[in-house]
Amino acid sequence: MNDVLEQLTITLEQRKNADPEKSYVASLHKKGLNKILEKIGEEATEVILAAKDAEQSGDRSELISETADLWFHSMVLLSHLGGSAQEVTEKLHERFNLSGLTEKAARVETDT
Repeated sequence: MNDVLEQLTITLEQRKNADPEKSYVASLHKKGLNKILEKIGEEATEVILAAKDAEQSGDRSELISETADLWFHSMVLLSHLGGSAQEVTEKLHERFNLSGLTEKAARVETDT
């Protein structure tokens, strides 16, 4: 699975400075952070709607497709801000042996 994310990271970096007229990724970078965030918001909403539909119908195909779109645009965001999928997977790896409730409580304590 990480191979796909690594390949996508490389592709996104290659397209980051491409011609915005020929590359969707380059056009997002050119339009800036607010446009990328707008796309993430749209995709998140589409994931929510697809999840509701999947629960009713039992067909997850649209949910999978919309989740892929959300992940893609999230990776564009990471790229735009100099981050990477590797950093996210490392963070997830750190949390593997930590209870979700414990991890959340630690974040809440740090935020206060």
